[in-house]
Amino acid sequence: MRLPTTETVPDGHAIDACAPLDAVAMMLDAQQAALATVRAVSAEIAQGAVLMESAVRAGRHIHYAAAGSSGLMALADACELSGTFGLPAKAIHIHMAGGVPVDGIMPGDTEDDIAAGEQVAQQMTPGDVLIVLTASGKTPYALDIAHRAKATGATVIGFANNPGTPLLDMADLPVCLATPPEVIAGSTRLGAGTAQKVALNVMSSLMGIGLGHVFQGQMVNLVADNTKLVGRAEGIVAQIAGVPLQVAKDALARTKGATKPAILVASGSAPEEALQLLAIHQGHLAPCFQSLKSNQNQIV
Repeated sequence: MRLPTTETVPDGHAIDACAPLDAVAMMLDAQQAALATVRAVSAEIAQGAVLMESAVRAGRHIHYAAAGSSGLMALADACELSGTFGLPAKAIHIHMAGGVPVDGIMPGDTEDDIAAGEQVAQQMTPGDVLIVLTASGKTPYALDIAHRAKATGATVIGFANNPGTPLLDMADLPVCLATPPEVIAGSTRLGAGTAQKVALNVMSSLMGIGLGHVFQGQMVNLVADNTKLVGRAEGIVAQIAGVPLQVAKDALARTKGATKPAILVASGSAPEEALQLLAIHQGHLAPCFQSLKSNQNQIV
């Protein structure tokens, strides 16, 4: 029986037979090779971002489902979306086999728990997007959730590191990150995990851009819930609106800390008008500025 690529022992010198610096070089080379596989699926990643954006705009939910190392990659991406792009926390769900580990222990047998899929599927509704990750492409927990999600009318984006696997065959949007054999055979926290993390980073960031939550390369919809981020929000408003820092602070106070409308307020809009403009232009600042400028010219 032919082993999947992620389980195959790599050709060449065994990493445990290498000198430490040579082992480091081998691992870094393997990471770069894994990273290169993400570029090969750029079109699929862009399509996935559109699916995520459409779901968010329609008030639907984004779900992530995975086990083991893939679950950690999913968790890392899911947990960043609310703070970075201001997405409602209730719109993002993470389903990890055995639950999110809080004690450093991640039992392996939970990836075979297909009974958990029924409970997870009950949280999904038509129009939701489910992002499923499994390096092998055949993890029972992930596959069962994917099948049940499709039955509810959710759209399944499936990431796997082995081609021709069950998840890729059944996903609405299959994404094969064809990473080479791991330098430690089967240790998918290495190359496969890197490719998954980067692919998710790019896809969810592109979603944020599509939603209008990035403007001039800055996070204009961030949630400023600590001292560092309050300062960042003030700087973003000041820079984009071209106003002194105190004006930016005043604008944020008038919008109750909401960065995107504060940018418009600092540019001469009333808070209510700022919200109306953002609603009309689906959250994108560039056309809001055009409308604001046009309104100001008419007044003059």
